[in-house]
Amino acid sequence: MSSFAQGKHALAISDRSGLAFPYNEMVREWNGALVHNSEYEPKQPQLQPKPTNADPQALQRARPARTEFPTADFLPSNPFSTPNLLTVGATFEVSQPNSGILVGDFVRLMSISQPLSEAGSAVVISIKEIEMTTTLSANITSTDTSMVVADATSFYTNGGYLMIEKINSETGMYQNEVIQYAAYNSGTKTLSGLIRGTNAPFRGETPANTIASNHDAGAKVFGAREVYSLSTTTSPSAGQPSTVTNQNGYYLKDNDEGFSWVANFTGGGLQCTSGPINDRA
Repeated sequence: MSSFAQGKHALAISDRSGLAFPYNEMVREWNGALVHNSEYEPKQPQLQPKPTNADPQALQRARPARTEFPTADFLPSNPFSTPNLLTVGATFEVSQPNSGILVGDFVRLMSISQPLSEAGSAVVISIKEIEMTTTLSANITSTDTSMVVADATSFYTNGGYLMIEKINSETGMYQNEVIQYAAYNSGTKTLSGLIRGTNAPFRGETPANTIASNHDAGAKVFGAREVYSLSTTTSPSAGQPSTVTNQNGYYLKDNDEGFSWVANFTGGGLQCTSGPINDRA
């Protein structure tokens, strides 16, 4: 037997409006108020927010930040030429639009597939000469200040930069060393005044120094050429300024030997690259 009446004909007073409504149509709100179902208001969600935890601060597999080393860029087809500048210290002009290369940078030319030549002439400028590649003639230690190379290539008489390629026998990774030299004797093929474990500027910045180490005879040696001027043109602009400067490439000093290449040589082939002296850090 029920303890309470069903209230079929009873009325109830709403706690919200004070009006009388059928008893069986009344509902109770979250705050305990008895109201008619037409007056019912659910609980405002902001009155009962969901708990949140603080944002995580640590990463599970964090890696320290590092500065990416510069890499080589592909050049247009046949990007090299010898301008009509018959002066002491012959020049190479490199076609590389919008390269970001600056005067004073040292650029290494790589992956050359064809020598430079002139139509109707049997004379060529070899790939080895353009790339400034040779090998060590004898072992050197990490403290030696002079070295002898196998070929009389066009290293700068008054100093520059070179790189000796080395692969770590244990890790299989490159451990190249960049060396600054003060003088080069093409007769004896000797580079002297060596500053070991350094690096050369590229795009206005000098990467971290390499590590001086021992190198065996036969190790590959690569030279780098100094950028002494930029190849630019101007074109009209609809806005301000009225002209814009376009960087088409740059000129590289070839030698300090006091002779010049015959002008108008071109070549290099496809997919030549240019980049920092040490492209494998």
